[in-house]
Amino acid sequence: MTDSEQPDLGEQPGTPPLARTTLDRAAHRRKDDAWLAGAWSRGRVLVVDVAKGGRALVADRPDGGVALVLVPSSEAPEAERWFLGTDADEAETPLWMVDAALPEIGDTRASTLREIGHLLDARDAGLFTAAAALGNWHASHRFSPRSGKPTVAVEAGWARSDDEGQLMWPRTDPAMIVLVHDGVAGPEGRCLLGHNAAWPAGADGVRRFSCLAGYVEPGESAEAAVIREVREEVGIPLLALRYEGSQSWPYPGSLMLGFHAQASPAEPLVLDPEEIDEAHWFTRDTIAKMIAGGYVDPESGVPMSLPMRSSIAFYLVDRWLSGN
Repeated sequence: MTDSEQPDLGEQPGTPPLARTTLDRAAHRRKDDAWLAGAWSRGRVLVVDVAKGGRALVADRPDGGVALVLVPSSEAPEAERWFLGTDADEAETPLWMVDAALPEIGDTRASTLREIGHLLDARDAGLFTAAAALGNWHASHRFSPRSGKPTVAVEAGWARSDDEGQLMWPRTDPAMIVLVHDGVAGPEGRCLLGHNAAWPAGADGVRRFSCLAGYVEPGESAEAAVIREVREEVGIPLLALRYEGSQSWPYPGSLMLGFHAQASPAEPLVLDPEEIDEAHWFTRDTIAKMIAGGYVDPESGVPMSLPMRSSIAFYLVDRWLSGN
């Protein structure tokens, strides 16, 4: 496939918010120390405070979105330098990150990827997602699991090594997430959402409902994991299954594989209380009210909400709501 034939993962409809990217990771540069030295001096740096939840500085855009604030390398805090790739601009500007306390810059604020990922453009969404995933991996691999000895970053931040030269590379855990629905068109069509038993109550007692999800087990396909997890968590069989897309969820390092699935609301729900403590079939009309905000269940009087807009769970719900 030539460069001109590469699929566009930028601002196109039907792409999960954190799957959008224009970043060239330029992996062939990660062992080129001479090139990296020059790339640092002319690069731009994203500072991420991993210990503070992975916060980075952002600034508001006139269009209602937000933009990452990158600093010249000469103004970056002293820390390990991790090369993220090159920008899609004409200069192919090298883009870096460091894990450090955030600098003080006027008209900016600190935000996490969870909070503002859907408000970023494709360049910044790809950049912040890569930075969050890489930062979380480094933070949990300061020591070798083989020897217990300290490790240092090598290969421009894409590997770590102990003093014997044993290398570790970032890993990604595949997970499935599925919106189960009844296949009915129009406002009375229903989808099945659950409340995770481990989720704390939100502000003002708001109870969040989301898609069913779980990790893909060894030797298992993503499709088989969907069928298994739905059966385990809510006890119903599926009638049909369709893949919708994927996105990284770097908390700490998952790849979420998104599906729509069809099932019958006539099937009795049998919940696994360790995973799901409440599940309901919601109509499209109710989901639209939940997205608009302020929805209160008329039977229980409990306010209900959906996942954050940066999540693939919201993406799956939103696509179903619009009939896609």
